[in-house]
Amino acid sequence: MDVPNGSQHWTTPIGLVTCGWVLAAAAALWWLVADAAVDRLFIGVLLLALVAVSAHASICRPRLQANRDGITVRGLRGPQHWPWPAVTVRVRHDRRFGRSVQTLELDTEADLVVLTKLDLGADPQDVADALSALRP
Repeated sequence: MDVPNGSQHWTTPIGLVTCGWVLAAAAALWWLVADAAVDRLFIGVLLLALVAVSAHASICRPRLQANRDGITVRGLRGPQHWPWPAVTVRVRHDRRFGRSVQTLELDTEADLVVLTKLDLGADPQDVADALSALRP
């Protein structure tokens, strides 16, 4: 996704984040009306998982930003920036559960950041192409 200053960013689609929060609210209501302790336990675990995933998707927006200076990946510990010489970008193709899955790998000097289509809101190969076009 283009922004005015020549940089680009990619993030989890807002519809997916909203859906997660709506499901978390529904699970909270379900937890309140559940009678049995076992039901409340399982619904509580579901509620915690939905809140954790939705909060991560909300806090880490935008997930990936890139400009002529380098890339920035936003995580729970805040944004981390790497200049282009410190980053190797590649797309990995794997077969999982009978499907072909692509991930974008950002190999830095200290970390390996793996981003999926859900993280980026776009095809990882398209993002890798855009990153290579931005790289000086």
